Amino acid sequence: MKLISFKADRLLLCVIFNLLWVVSDGTTTSPTSTGSSLTTTSLMTTPKPKPPDPTNFKSVGQNESSISLEWSKVEDISTYRLEYEGNVRDVSEPDDTTISYTLTGLSSGNRYNITLFSVRDGDQSNGISIIAVTAPTDTELFTNQTQNETSITLTWKRVENISNYILFINGKEKNIPQESKEYIAHVVEDLTSGTRHEFSLFTVFVNVHSRGNNITAVTAPTNAEKFTHLNQTETSITLTWISEKDIFNYILQTNGKEESIPEQSTGSVNHVVPNLTPGTRYQFRLFTVFDGVRSTGDDIIAVTAPNNVETFDHINQNETSITLNWTTKNDFNYTLELDGKQENFTQQSTGSIKHVVRNLINGTEYEFKLFTVFDYARSSGKTLTAVTVPSKLNSVKVTERTENSIIIQWISPNEKWSYEVQINGSDVASSSTSATVTDLLPGTKYVLSVISQFSGFSSAASETITVTKINSTAAKWEVTNSSITATIQGLFSRGTAVPKSQIRESVNAQISGTNVSFSGLIPGETYDISLFYEIDLLQYTDSLTLIPPTLSPQCKHRGGYSVRVFWEEVPGVWTSVKINIAGNDLTVQKSETELQIDQLQPAKTYKGSLVSMSGSRQSERVEFYCSTDPAGVIAGSVIGVLCFFVLVVLVLIFLKKPELIRRKKPFTDGSKQISTKETNISSTKFPDHFHQMSLDENRGFGQEYEDLSPVGRDQARRAALLPDNAPKNRFTNVYPYDWCRVKLNSSGPSETLNYINASYLPGYKNNREYIATQGPLPGTVKDFWRMIWEQKVKRIAMVTNCVEGGRTKCERYWPENGNPGIYGEISVTVRTEKKETNWTLRDFIVKNMKTSEERTVKHFHFTAWPDHGVPESTDVLIQFRGLIRQHIDSDGSNAPTVVHCSAGVGRTGTLIALDVLLQQLDKEKAVGVKYFVKKMRFSRPYMVQTESQYVFLHQCIMDSLMFNTNNDDNFYENVGAVYVNATALRELSQAQDNHKN
Repeated sequence: MKLISFKADRLLLCVIFNLLWVVSDGTTTSPTSTGSSLTTTSLMTTPKPKPPDPTNFKSVGQNESSISLEWSKVEDISTYRLEYEGNVRDVSEPDDTTISYTLTGLSSGNRYNITLFSVRDGDQSNGISIIAVTAPTDTELFTNQTQNETSITLTWKRVENISNYILFINGKEKNIPQESKEYIAHVVEDLTSGTRHEFSLFTVFVNVHSRGNNITAVTAPTNAEKFTHLNQTETSITLTWISEKDIFNYILQTNGKEESIPEQSTGSVNHVVPNLTPGTRYQFRLFTVFDGVRSTGDDIIAVTAPNNVETFDHINQNETSITLNWTTKNDFNYTLELDGKQENFTQQSTGSIKHVVRNLINGTEYEFKLFTVFDYARSSGKTLTAVTVPSKLNSVKVTERTENSIIIQWISPNEKWSYEVQINGSDVASSSTSATVTDLLPGTKYVLSVISQFSGFSSAASETITVTKINSTAAKWEVTNSSITATIQGLFSRGTAVPKSQIRESVNAQISGTNVSFSGLIPGETYDISLFYEIDLLQYTDSLTLIPPTLSPQCKHRGGYSVRVFWEEVPGVWTSVKINIAGNDLTVQKSETELQIDQLQPAKTYKGSLVSMSGSRQSERVEFYCSTDPAGVIAGSVIGVLCFFVLVVLVLIFLKKPELIRRKKPFTDGSKQISTKETNISSTKFPDHFHQMSLDENRGFGQEYEDLSPVGRDQARRAALLPDNAPKNRFTNVYPYDWCRVKLNSSGPSETLNYINASYLPGYKNNREYIATQGPLPGTVKDFWRMIWEQKVKRIAMVTNCVEGGRTKCERYWPENGNPGIYGEISVTVRTEKKETNWTLRDFIVKNMKTSEERTVKHFHFTAWPDHGVPESTDVLIQFRGLIRQHIDSDGSNAPTVVHCSAGVGRTGTLIALDVLLQQLDKEKAVGVKYFVKKMRFSRPYMVQTESQYVFLHQCIMDSLMFNTNNDDNFYENVGAVYVNATALRELSQAQDNHKN
């Protein structure tokens, strides 16, 4: 309800007026004319009534400069008067029953006394008054000054002449008293953080509000939860926090430098701070931002990971430790990680750091990871793989020995290890736990070394000394009835002979060099012979039976048709006794000491023999005579003589007939048949032999050579026929036999890796005096030099030119122009070269580049042997052979001589045969050409490949005989008709040009 204000003077006037009205009681006094004076006579008159006051007069609104009034009409009065503060306003409203009027031009925040009169016919009513006020002015500078997470501080400028303020906070009213300060600050508390709030501030004057000022302010958001660093690298740090509202932004300060982070969805937030300096400490402060208002901020300190060390490697290792080395420029700590275990190093000075990791397992690969450590952060880590040295094997055992091979085995401590096996310093192939060494010499000592290898490191060699077994087939035992002796090639140091009966003691051998003998043995006893090297290496075993004892038979007749043969037991062993008498072989066991022989003729003496047997051995044969009883045999004797005479006649006839049948016819020209027996022919008979063979256009040579055609051809050539070895063969029909082919050293028993087209050939002194091989191909030159090195060859005889008739016969396998030639691991340098008319002599320096060992090899190159033919004369080849033989004899080694042409059979075989046969001729005064050619062909096919070469070989023997006999005319009386000159031989060779040489 609004108060109506009246002025004091107006209130007094109203009171007086009312009192007069009451005194007159409504009468009117009029003046009279009595007396000399005017007399007023009070007349009771009815005054004109005032119009009624309006009703429902009230203030219905105001603002800072106006007040809105409202009242109700009375008695259809349409004119009204408003009086206030000496001001009068007339209002006319003829129509509406409710009249509204606004006083304007007022002062804000003032109290006004307003009187309303109704006016009719110039009269106004008594008037009714009300007091109304204008609205006060709004505050100035209403703003939010500060805020935190739960409060906002509002400030405004003080407004004069008001009573208080009303603040609406999100629609909720709060009364704020007036203050005397010019600026008023008010803290709104208990608010929700990070929230937008609506504020309305009104000034109040006599319960009237101003229009009000509105502002929107926000509380500061709370700091992000769980603000921390998640991880780091050398140049970045990843921070993380929990975002509760997706309306927040973030500001991140990094060492004072700000970075704005846009709104994030609720949940975990990860943020990477890039472009940082490695190994540096950073201070981060994270503000949550809502409507531009930050939270108080949350601080953390984090560091970037330091850089890895500059270098990290290993500088040394042994079986149980590895020495590591790294370089750094900063004073950091370090963590070394190995197999999940960590080792920490305190701050180290800059520069090179060495650290030995001990107690490791030998032959093992280790992965080290070295971290640089700064504060709590580690670098990404630098990884290094290093290995310890494998240990020396202590379990190498020889499990099998033969005459030409040794098998060794060992236990592999680690399946990742490999092994290098060496025999007398040369590598051989091996598996992971064993190695088989072949192509060894019988009865020879060898030092076997097994070296463990792992990742490029090798252990110390585990050495085992052993010997190959003695060649049992080469042992020729001489057995008597009391001793066993032999000459044994190969190492042995003791021997025993153990009797099979086991009731006698064993006998130890007497050894002198290569001679071994057992004496004082029991006749007929079988002994197990064992030869040992040093203590327990069994080198040779054999079971030999001695010749059984000799028995002394006696004989007595038993009537005219039987005799009894008996003997006495003697010391020794025998299993049976064999008696032959009258053409009958009879056997009795040892338990019997006599034998009766029946169905003999009376009065006759029989020759008998007796031997004792021990296994397959028999004693010396003892002959004896037995006679039957002579009584009553005269008639029988006559008949016997007649029968014997008839029998003799029949035998003579029978013997005569085969001789006539077997009689051979001579050649048409009357020449004698040439014998094809493979016997040696003495030097005195050789010219006649040569003459006989040369008759009928060398018919004898042709037949003899034809007999040699199939020799050895059915032997195995499996390795040569392997598809992988096909490119290594110059010709498709010249292959080495498996049993005598030269094998290259290889890492395994591979018939591809160890293959070369070369064969061992027999000589005059041993069965491996030569190596016959084909001329190297472009792809086999390296293999050729490998063979030269591995076989320790001192000389090479080359009997072909590299190119003949426009065709390549042999690849040049030595360098030109004095420069070294490199062939695999072999380096070859020509030290000297001397060219003659028919040959060239060279000295090669051959070097193994792996071991740096050097050797000298003599090269004999015969250049006067035409393709598919024979030399111009025999003397040049004989002289050339003499040069080679002189070098062999002066060398004194057992190394084989390598001989090759193109295929390694024709000219090669002729030269080898010539060398051997001339030695035989010199030593034995006899020669066996066919026999030796046949022997060669068992080792390599087609040796002495053409008939012309076969004849030329005989011609060389003939010419050598002629030279050595000092022109003895008697000895060579038939030579003029026999001698086949070189021209005839060349004509023969041209007829055989379908052959390869």
